[in-house]
Amino acid sequence: MLEHNTINPTAHKTICKTIHQQNHPQNRWQPLVRLAPAWLFGVSVLALWQLYTSSSNVPVTVLPPPTRIVSTLVRELPMLWHHTRMTLLETALGFGLAMLTAFALALGLDAWTWLKRALYPWLIASQTVPLVALAPLMLVWFGFGLLPKVLLVALFCFFPITVASVDGLAHIDPAQRKLMASMGANYWQTLRWVRLPAALPSIFSGLKIAITYSVTAAIFAEYVGGFAGLGILIQTAANARSTPLVFAAIVVTSLTSFVLFALVAALEQAFTRWHT
Repeated sequence: MLEHNTINPTAHKTICKTIHQQNHPQNRWQPLVRLAPAWLFGVSVLALWQLYTSSSNVPVTVLPPPTRIVSTLVRELPMLWHHTRMTLLETALGFGLAMLTAFALALGLDAWTWLKRALYPWLIASQTVPLVALAPLMLVWFGFGLLPKVLLVALFCFFPITVASVDGLAHIDPAQRKLMASMGANYWQTLRWVRLPAALPSIFSGLKIAITYSVTAAIFAEYVGGFAGLGILIQTAANARSTPLVFAAIVVTSLTSFVLFALVAALEQAFTRWHT
């Protein structure tokens, strides 16, 4: 008579993990290896930049060395944080407004074919209007407060989120659609359980594009008119010929955009783990 030996679940996981690590020892270092060329390129550019500015007579007001930019960044950190908070507020409110309106419109265009035929061509045609030209009009209509900047950020982010959402909802496996129909599911049940989860990768692609636009849009809106923000700081520093401070503000802007993009990418990984 054969005896059936049982293995403790914890021990089973440990054994599988050990075997996987033995068979794939490079997985632990794979992220660092993948990022090594990018880090090497960045360090090389900074080193050449530092060498050029140190060995030439280029004025600091024209091209400051990276070390000068870092020292300015550290010295002016409180002021940079003050302006960054305002830009982040405008970005968050504008991006949130764009998400709400874009998702609502995408669902409406998907639910009613006649609405999609009526509005979708105009939605595409609206992108031929330069949003840069709308910024002065926003100030005329809504003043110099927070509202025009939030609206301008929302306008910049609205189109990529809407198009990505509409395209994602339009593409569904016909077999899944037939399966839900055979089970008697209505439109909203199919949307909830099949179509919306399948559209999430496309939707997050639009969100990642939009979040990179959002910070740029907020800074441009501050350029046109405002009292605080990274755009105001860059403009003031440029007028004062404080080039190291301009570069420091640009570094903060880039880091802010990168962090926001990373947050959206992390949310994508959390909500679409099944897709990966």
